[in-house]
Amino acid sequence: MTVTISAVVAMSENNCIGKNNDLPWHIPADLKRFKSLTTGKPVIMGRKTFDSIFERLGKPLPNRTNIVVTRQNIQIPGVIVCHDIESAVEQASAIAARDEDSGNEIIIGGGAEIYKQALPFTDNIYLTRVHQDVDGDAWFPEIKDTEWQIADTAEFDAADGQHPAYSYSSLSRK
Repeated sequence: MTVTISAVVAMSENNCIGKNNDLPWHIPADLKRFKSLTTGKPVIMGRKTFDSIFERLGKPLPNRTNIVVTRQNIQIPGVIVCHDIESAVEQASAIAARDEDSGNEIIIGGGAEIYKQALPFTDNIYLTRVHQDVDGDAWFPEIKDTEWQIADTAEFDAADGQHPAYSYSSLSRK
């Protein structure tokens, strides 16, 4: 059975995805979208991304298999720890193949280094594009038009200063 690898990412116009190990914006609808796209699926993330989620929630992402890639020799209760992206994808593939709720899909959930390592073998990108340039310290790799096609896009206006304008796009590898 074929497993699909999809990245879920929110980034600014200048490809910023984070600052100080946090999102540089707050868009509640995008957090809900992340939850709906990832629930029931194995989610691969780096340790810093996991730490920021744990700091916010006080626990791993619920209703998902959390797989953390780190060079550190650590154990995290309720989390699968891998030391490279290849072993993380191998573990996630086995989980997705046997779990009907996963839809045979693995999610790459960040951060910058994990996206960079996984992008060459990623099939889909669920992109939230925040329509502004943002100062940050974490960046998503360039999405090349020669490699990706946009399947659909939905635009959303800024909400009275509560959040910037943004859009959702689904991209698939050509």
